[in-house]
Amino acid sequence: MLATCAVLTAALLLFHRAVPNSVGRLGSLLEVFLPWLGLVALVLLGLALLRRSATALLAVLLPVAAWTHHFGGLLLPGGTEGGAPALLVVQHNVMDENPDPAGTARALADAGSDLIALQELVPPALAVYERTLAAHYPHHTVQGTVGLWSKHPLTDAGPLDIKPRGITEPWNRGLRAVVHAPHGEVAAYVAHLPSVRVGASGLASSWRDESAGLLGRAVAGEPLRTVIVLGDLNGTVDDRGLAPLTSRMNVAERGFAFSYPAGFPVARIDQVMARSATVDHMTALPATGSDHLPVVARITLPQVP
Repeated sequence: MLATCAVLTAALLLFHRAVPNSVGRLGSLLEVFLPWLGLVALVLLGLALLRRSATALLAVLLPVAAWTHHFGGLLLPGGTEGGAPALLVVQHNVMDENPDPAGTARALADAGSDLIALQELVPPALAVYERTLAAHYPHHTVQGTVGLWSKHPLTDAGPLDIKPRGITEPWNRGLRAVVHAPHGEVAAYVAHLPSVRVGASGLASSWRDESAGLLGRAVAGEPLRTVIVLGDLNGTVDDRGLAPLTSRMNVAERGFAFSYPAGFPVARIDQVMARSATVDHMTALPATGSDHLPVVARITLPQVP
């Protein structure tokens, strides 16, 4: 029984794309919690040692190896390339009912990043963020309920249409702006994809998936070489529903940075991705007044000839 469970766990880790999405989007649901199969492997390893079963122990090495292959690199310390140009960025869904927007803004500013991307910006809290961040981030743009604050000049800022067809009410949760960083121009996209729901029938994510497709097409058509996407994407980088975007982007090489829910984070649904740049390391920051944790990432930019 232990050997069978170990082989099945390894198969899920290695061939999770083979789990169909046709019923309840079970494949995407599995991919949200894929890193936690490591705990299953550890439990099986403990039971195999307790039973002193050589067969079970050899079988358990399969999911351990599969998990290490898929996620082991995220456990390594973040590396830095000496002298390489880089941007430090913060991504945070601040929550529209945040009881302490000023404290949240101060905590984000203390991270010392070049860029801060925020979602669920609503009045009157928006004015608090603008006022509190102004001293350290003189450049910012807000489109709908998403915003970008920058230490570097911003141009060509405007809304980004990622609205699913089924949403009929006013809805603007995407923006694009050009960041004039010291080492060149960077196209920055900030997005808040529709929420998903988990119920008895499985995962409901059709709007999220449609919005991810629109965002992916926008990135594909971006004329600037270097692109950064920051946002609450309501999905992990393994979730196939985000594949129209993640297939075009580099994701974090180091750090799990689980961001949701803030009280007991089990998944990173707040993402930082890049094209023609490397997301070296991501980590979660301490809790604010939001139901998400902020995440901070270091992005190594391409060298300018």
